[in-house]
Amino acid sequence: MGSRLQLPDLKEIKINDSLWYEYTKKVADIIIPYQWTRLNGWENESKDESVCCIRNFRIAAGKEQGEHNGIVCIDSDLYKWLETTAYCIANGSGTEFGSIADEAIDLIAEAQQPDGYINTYYTIAEPDARWSNLVEGHELYCAGHMFEAAVAYFEATGKRKILDVSVRFADLICDEFGPEEGQRKGYPGHQEIELALIKLYRCTNNSRYLDCARFFIDERGKEPNYLLNEIEQRGGHAALFPEFNDYDLKYSQAHIPPREQKIAEGHAVRAVYMYSAMADIAQERGDKELLQTCRTLWKNVTEKRMYITGGIGSSGHLERFTTDYDLPNASAYNETCAAVGLAQFSRRMANIEKSTNYYDIIERLLYNNILAGISFTGDRYFYVNPLEMWPDTCIKATSMKHVKPVRQEWFPCACCPPNVARTLASLGHYIYAFNDDTVYINLFISSSYNTALNGGNAQINMKSDLLHSGEISILFNASVDLRLAVRVPDFAGEINFMVDGVEVMPRMDKGYAVFDLNTGDHHIETRFDVSPRWVVANQKVREDVGKVALMKGPCVYCLEEADNGSDLASVFVRINSETQVSDAQLPAGLPAIEYTAERLINQNQDGALYAPAYFTTSSEKVSAVPYCIWGNRKTGEMIVWQKLLPQD
Repeated sequence: MGSRLQLPDLKEIKINDSLWYEYTKKVADIIIPYQWTRLNGWENESKDESVCCIRNFRIAAGKEQGEHNGIVCIDSDLYKWLETTAYCIANGSGTEFGSIADEAIDLIAEAQQPDGYINTYYTIAEPDARWSNLVEGHELYCAGHMFEAAVAYFEATGKRKILDVSVRFADLICDEFGPEEGQRKGYPGHQEIELALIKLYRCTNNSRYLDCARFFIDERGKEPNYLLNEIEQRGGHAALFPEFNDYDLKYSQAHIPPREQKIAEGHAVRAVYMYSAMADIAQERGDKELLQTCRTLWKNVTEKRMYITGGIGSSGHLERFTTDYDLPNASAYNETCAAVGLAQFSRRMANIEKSTNYYDIIERLLYNNILAGISFTGDRYFYVNPLEMWPDTCIKATSMKHVKPVRQEWFPCACCPPNVARTLASLGHYIYAFNDDTVYINLFISSSYNTALNGGNAQINMKSDLLHSGEISILFNASVDLRLAVRVPDFAGEINFMVDGVEVMPRMDKGYAVFDLNTGDHHIETRFDVSPRWVVANQKVREDVGKVALMKGPCVYCLEEADNGSDLASVFVRINSETQVSDAQLPAGLPAIEYTAERLINQNQDGALYAPAYFTTSSEKVSAVPYCIWGNRKTGEMIVWQKLLPQD
């Protein structure tokens, strides 16, 4: 179906979905102002607790005196905020923030050094140590987020200032790093700049940026290993992060060249950011070898190292992958940023391959792990997303210290809140795509899309009742003949399509139902099977043997203490139990599901820690809610995977 897929212009999309409008509207109404306040520091916080990203830029610009404040990569929080703001300006919801964004850009420009360098930590704290600690320093990581913000802001507003600032810095980086004599042969400890340089290349058409991105990928993991040599030159000790004293090259995917990697290793966010860049390079260069590596890594992640919610990076130690099928529930890390990164990687692969299996994963991520990362109020966040919660075990200085029973106001390393924000603000990029003669519908989120295509104009109005009835209605109008490709989700079941009131059997192409539509108005209708269903994990996922999870459409469900009392680990279920959608009042009208379960009762009367086995059971009605909203109503227990009883 033609050339690779393109992302739509956010100006052309309006979201009016009952669920997603509630969240996307909050980006401009609540999230951007809230996060701007956090970037400026709370006035009522003590000096030790306050983290003021903006003040670092003021000090670097010579407007204030003081020491650098916060984590080494804190600059990136401002850049992601700016990217979020750019998307909101583009979609029409955040025009009032333009003046604040311009002031922030002015400050960034003033903090730029005469040679183009920008990084508040090294400018303030270690001005003579540039590029000396690529393992920990995050200079290239922060630069990448600035480049992404610059491209988004330029495309939204047409204003060049932040783009010109980024180009100056990118030119410096391209001079500094590369294969030529006198250039550094290093690469970032935390990947991000690679995908950002490709965005900058596509915006400016300067091939130096694409070449530099490819250098960073191809140089990684070569012998002698640059990162390992850097650590050895420091005496084998970490300079910024004590946990790096026992550094493992797999952590940063630098153990072997990326083209040779077949298993997802190390820090999950670093990994999927790198894979995203690899997919971009494969696309731009027609690199079949690199594309095959991307396919292999994507399959390893999604088929052996991903939670049912789409979460990745199971280990609370260094936020990393461990081994195939190691997916513990209560101690799961599942960083929100890792889910965002996997969605970005999957979208890039979908744009190349035009296959719906990538969007099946994106949909799972968005409706579960990503949305769980933010409160329904928009001002509280999860960094870690477990699949089981017993609040009493979330104890500092233990193996469970990373798990929080409630969403947090902010974090010392605050990468996740603005990452969720920029994803919500750019949600239209995930709903639709297009190429020369085809419009693709990838997600079923009620919205409108108006665009110029194939020498004419196309207008789509989609009404989706995905989470309730599964009914989808698409009104399509075009001034020229076009194709419409509608994704058929992996949970859809047996489906029928109606076009203008007549049942049709569309042509299928890589999971898309393809309709060749003539000029004029057309009405496409279908209904997906979103009845509640019980799901089991692969037998090799030891944590979930003998357990089942409940899903409805793309949504994973969980039990919460708010509805079902405590001691949820004692609840057992039979998969032949009848389920029914209840009329519970949940945020955005999300459906709750009720069914009968059995609660195991230990008849050990004297309360001994161990005693002879004697049990009874009691039947009770339980209510499950979408995982994405857990913890929004009351602090308490939560569980996704439920123990299974034999069928009656």
